[in-house]
Order: sequence, then C-alpha cells, then structure tokens
Amino acid sequence: MLDELEQRVIKCIAQTQHLPVEKITLESTFEELGIDSLDGINIVFALENEFDIEIPDEAAQQIRSVREMIDGVRKLVEQKRAGTVGA
Repeated sequence: MLDELEQRVIKCIAQTQHLPVEKITLESTFEELGIDSLDGINIVFALENEFDIEIPDEAAQQIRSVREMIDGVRKLVEQKRAGTVGA
C-alpha cells in the first residue's frame, strides 16, 4: 500500500501527464510512461509546488523512474522538516 507521499507524487505525475493514476506504479520508468525531458521539468515544478521544496537541477536530470522521484522528494521533505536543507 502506498503512503501519503507516494500517493501525492504519483498524483502530481498523473495530473501533469494526463495519465490515469492506476497506470503509474512505483516501478514505472519515465520512458514507459512516455515522459521526456520537458515533461520531467513540468513534473519537477508541480512537485516543488506540491511539497514546497526545491529540487536541484542536477538531481532532477538523473531521475528516470517514479521510485527515484519519490525517493528524492522524500529526502528533500525530510531535510526540510529537520531544517537541514542545503546544509
């Protein structure tokens, strides 16, 4: 079962890409979902707004799957809560 953060990330991806949420799994790659680099930028913006975080460009360029995106967002959210962003 997906936790809240996973659900929110998948929902952002689905809304940005106009895909049904059911089509997106933790194991989905961006290639499988038809997400190109421009789409990736739009997803990053949506996630930054959803979670009030900033995803570094270098990190965003390395993300190739839903699981990698969730892991990255989770790390940034935890850093923000701990007050260690950029530390």
